[in-house]
Amino acid sequence: MSQINDKAVGAALLGIGTFVFTYYSIWTLVIPFVDQDHPARMLFPPQWYAIALPVFLLVVGVTGIFGFLSFVMLKSGKKAAKKST
Repeated sequence: MSQINDKAVGAALLGIGTFVFTYYSIWTLVIPFVDQDHPARMLFPPQWYAIALPVFLLVVGVTGIFGFLSFVMLKSGKKAAKKST
């Protein structure tokens, strides 16, 4: 039963990832060459967000990774200090 759920979750994640990749690719590679008054432009945010959103996500992700590593290093340091005494 759990294998069916894993396959469903995997299929959903694959579908979401494919949609996001396609949407972002069209937004960054095709829309800049479309006329300003074309109705397709209403489906996408301004081009500035195409750079700002990934940069923001990258900064948040790197901050989270380094925060986690700092937490683990501090915790392991306290355990080592406790063992030596």
